Amino acid sequence: MPQNEGSPHDGAPHEGFEEELGAVLRSTGEGFSVDGRRELVEGGLTRGRRRVVRRRLAVTGGALALAAVGIGGVYGGSLVGPTGKATTAGVAAAPKPKAQNETGAVDPALRGGQAQIPVKDIAAVIKANTPAGDWQFDNVEAKGQAALGIYDDGDGEAAVSVGLYRAGGGDGEAGAGQVECPSRVHVDYDRCATGRLPGGDRLMVIQGYVYPDKREETKSWRAVLLTKDGFLIDASEYNAPAEKGAAISRENPPFTATQLKALVTSDDWRPLLKKLPKDPKSAAVQGAPQAPAEPAGDAVRTTLRSLLPQGLTVTDKGGDGEYGFVVVDDGKGKSLVEINVQPDMSNVAGDLFGSGDVTVLPDGRKVKVTQETAEKGGSGVVSWTVDTITPEGFRVVVFTRNSGGYREAATRAEPALTVAQLKEIALSLRWQKLPTK
Repeated sequence: MPQNEGSPHDGAPHEGFEEELGAVLRSTGEGFSVDGRRELVEGGLTRGRRRVVRRRLAVTGGALALAAVGIGGVYGGSLVGPTGKATTAGVAAAPKPKAQNETGAVDPALRGGQAQIPVKDIAAVIKANTPAGDWQFDNVEAKGQAALGIYDDGDGEAAVSVGLYRAGGGDGEAGAGQVECPSRVHVDYDRCATGRLPGGDRLMVIQGYVYPDKREETKSWRAVLLTKDGFLIDASEYNAPAEKGAAISRENPPFTATQLKALVTSDDWRPLLKKLPKDPKSAAVQGAPQAPAEPAGDAVRTTLRSLLPQGLTVTDKGGDGEYGFVVVDDGKGKSLVEINVQPDMSNVAGDLFGSGDVTVLPDGRKVKVTQETAEKGGSGVVSWTVDTITPEGFRVVVFTRNSGGYREAATRAEPALTVAQLKEIALSLRWQKLPTK
């Protein structure tokens, strides 16, 4: 049993994090990256049909970033109970079904069918691979694929959860986005490190908050292991006895990065992982419609950069598949610019373009312009959106705001790009010529 004595939390809250994570990864693997040493860390996107479905719910510009950060829960732990749902004991009510909660964590229900693993077996592995302390587990007689416990080492109670999932696709590549550090454009956090372990498994450890805007100071520290054969072991810990709605009980969550790594990489999980249900048959086998082909690699991001007006400096960039973003600065302040390129959207054209400032061009394309106060963000933030769709249902929507990220205050009175420039980008015929997967 890996029992690690001592704690690095006696000094500054994050003192030595890079060194510890470096040691964690070097002790078992090769290269790693630590966000604390560089500002630009591109977030990944979970591959597959779930991502396409999730982004197709993003019908307004303000939802673009939420669509983009569907990174399988790398942004913060969703405290789940034994059945994979939010618990009722000291935890806020379960959120409405959607791809991710406010911390970016993917709804476990979207990760495939529920397993029937005895919660007491999951709890036993947790206890065997963490330092000595008092544990109280919820619903130990139930079955599922996750366990929630309250741990107390004498320094304050802390909620801890571990969930077991299939990444989808039958291999580790399908879930690569689950273990990539996010961009700070969308989510603020303190530290994040990711790396590949011997044999092909991947590990990510992140230190952040339940609410990235820090309206509550509850910390969420998390480790996610993606095995080479496509399993996910997802452990979260908090400095309170519940993820939400509970008073902070200690300065930091109880387990160090090394201890979290020891927990998720334990061989004790293997017998339980084998009990996870197989992925459902493919949509093709079931006779369901196939998801439309999406742009390959970073084609959207690269094309977006090439269409930007002159005089802008790109300070951050990211995205994959249908989505891309850049943060630009013309010397007068930063602006976030995002884009979604979505084929086969005819079925929602009426919802998207049935009201508002809509213009129909001679070639049949519809253009809708929206200028409004941003729903999320700091003081003075406004958002501008240009949404377009062809008669065949090919949609390109461009969104910008007068700040460099979703939780930043306005850096300027208006975004760096004008509505006319956004239209020029969205209406470029180059989007319809992108290479697809």
